[in-house]
Amino acid sequence: MDYYDYYSYYPSYSDYGYTPETAAATGIGAILGAFLGIIIVISVVIAILQLAAMWKVFTKAGEKGWKCIIPIYNIVILFRISGLSPWIIFGYLAGIIPFVGWIVSLGITIYQCNSLAKSFGKDVGYTIGLLFLPTIFYMILGFGKAQYVGKGNVSTASTYQGDGVVNISEKPQDEPPTNNDEDNSNL
Repeated sequence: MDYYDYYSYYPSYSDYGYTPETAAATGIGAILGAFLGIIIVISVVIAILQLAAMWKVFTKAGEKGWKCIIPIYNIVILFRISGLSPWIIFGYLAGIIPFVGWIVSLGITIYQCNSLAKSFGKDVGYTIGLLFLPTIFYMILGFGKAQYVGKGNVSTASTYQGDGVVNISEKPQDEPPTNNDEDNSNL
């Protein structure tokens, strides 16, 4: 028995399905798996940053921070912080309707971002930032110097002054009650 006959009884790699094509496919699979792993890690980091930012935003607005963790409830509270009716959340249910529902959901999202920006005294540029880079702009709201000024910025009075100038810097003064029936001064 010579050398060739002895090793001819052992199967080769191709007998097990290992060919250059499968080796390339295995390499591509490993690369895609590593890429998917990196994306998952980045997504988890972004989710944690978003959660921390939302916690701070809720706290600044006078809500308890833990409310940002509960999935649907956090949107209801965010609408309340923005000065919107929580019932608008049902507009998101229209998102299951193709095309029309997507437009409605986009409109609600834009309206909510604008109201939230106004609630913290920000302008339209900040609304655009909340739409396109929400994690970054929520972090700026939560960890920055932004102060909660009211629901949809309703705490400031806007008065028309006749010459086209609108004054929004003065807060409205509370007038004392004029009802004399409830005069408790003699108690």
